[in-house]
This record gives sequence, structure tokens and C-alpha cells, in this order.
Amino acid sequence: MVFAILFPGQGSQFRGMGKDAFERYPGLTQFACDVLDYDLVALCRDNPDDALSRTEYTQPALYTVNALQMFERTRREDPPADCYLGHSLGEYNALLAAGVFDFETGLRLVKKRGELMAAASGGGMTAVMDTPAPRLLDILGQDGVEGLDIAGFNTDAQLVIAGPAEALRAAHTSFTERGIRFAPLRVSAPFHSRYMEPARAEFERYLKEFTFAEPAAEVVANVSGRPYEKGAIVATLSQQLVEPVRWTDSVRHLLARDPRFVCEEVGGKSLLRMVEKIRAAAVHAPSLNEKSGP
Repeated sequence: MVFAILFPGQGSQFRGMGKDAFERYPGLTQFACDVLDYDLVALCRDNPDDALSRTEYTQPALYTVNALQMFERTRREDPPADCYLGHSLGEYNALLAAGVFDFETGLRLVKKRGELMAAASGGGMTAVMDTPAPRLLDILGQDGVEGLDIAGFNTDAQLVIAGPAEALRAAHTSFTERGIRFAPLRVSAPFHSRYMEPARAEFERYLKEFTFAEPAAEVVANVSGRPYEKGAIVATLSQQLVEPVRWTDSVRHLLARDPRFVCEEVGGKSLLRMVEKIRAAAVHAPSLNEKSGP
């Protein structure tokens, strides 16, 4: 039976996260503080000025907490996974778990990634419920809403769109008039969309400064919903900034390997709930096609 470990991404952070892990691994925690050049423990404990909602702080904090929790799992000699998956930022923890890079390298990568993504502004993201991608794109086209990309396929019943603030407002008006449920996300920019291209180009240059190993276990990429290809770490991680998170396809890949696969989520249960929704939908519609934004 296939066993997968899942790592959450941005949106799963909360004040007080990591307390036990920081206390259990004081050396690594201090090392992370030194690399980041700020007090990560105080940030997570106190969340001053709601700093944990700012992506330049969220990403290193979540990566560190996820990593320490995974180190604790290894210390307990819990069984390793056959496959690792992470949602957006969580993919870095999946790659760490698979031996692609060490803790410090991953921390430096997510620090840079967070800074580049934080520098983008002027837009946002919205979750859209119960509207399949072809229908959603059809509606946006009919209502003259332009400039939005599909940024995430979380489940068969939940997509995420991203784009400029004005385009999102127009989409919200359209959804309200049509009775479509939606929820604006608390982010400062249109992540996983064409608007992150300047960040992607700079991040790709930064990634090329590092040397990466091939995964020692299967890691499913957000970009493709398939396992990482050999020699594709730099291209895949940089492309992730401008491509949708194909979480639905990633879980379907596991279902194709083993319909009875089991999984464990590090630090939460939100991804597990998504997995169960995708598993349930696959029984009725096992071959839905996903499409990217216009």
C-alpha cells in the first residue's frame, strides 16, 4: 500500500505554531534565526503587527516548523513515505524530506522566494466553489472579465483564481449575480499566475546558484501533478511561481498508483480533507480534465 506524507503551505500558519518543535530543537531553531536575521520564535509566538500574514515571513516560518516536525518524525523512527507532496510552499518540505537539499539550502530558498513574492503587489486571489474550470472560464468570458488566471485546483469543487484587483472585483460581481460561492483570500498578490513572471525569472537565476540532488523518494510536483523529472528541480521550482497548483491532479496520481493509498499530513488536516474530497469525486468522475487560465 502506497504511503504519502503531505506538507501544507501558506494559509496554514497561526500564532503559536512551532512552540513544541522550537523547544525540542533549540540548535536548529537558533540556526534558522541566524539565517533569517530575525527572531523566528518571537514571530511565531507573538505575531507582531500580524507579520505572519506577510508572505516574506510566512514562508520561512512555515518551512521551518514543517521541517522540525518532520525531523521529529524521523527521530521517532516513524516509517518513511513512498511519496511526498507539498501544497505550494509545502513542496519545499517535500523536497527536503526526499533529500534534494539540506535544511539550510531550503531555508535560503524559501526566504528568497518569500521576498520576491512579497515584492509583487496590485492584485490578489479568490477561491471559487462548485464551478468546474471550463464553466468558470466560460462565465468570465461571457461577462467580459479579462486578465485572470486559474491559480489552483484544490479539489474538484474548489478552484482558485488570481489577477489584478480590478479584474477580481469584476469577477466577484459576476459570481454574486450568478449565485456562485467565492471567498477572497488573504494574500497581497496574484501568486501562481502570469503576474509573477518577474519573480520567476529572478528566482530561476537564484536557484541556479545551488546544487540539487535527485529525489531519493517520489515527490509530486505542483506544476504537473506528476513526479519530478530528472534534472528538473530548477525549472520546476521557478515555474511553480507562474503555474497553478495542481493539487487535484497530484492526488489523482496517487490514486492511479494505489486507490487505497494512505497519507499523513505534517502539522494539520486541511490537505487530508482535500484528499478525501478528491478521492470521493474520483469514484464518480475519474478522468476530469483540468485547464489553465486564459
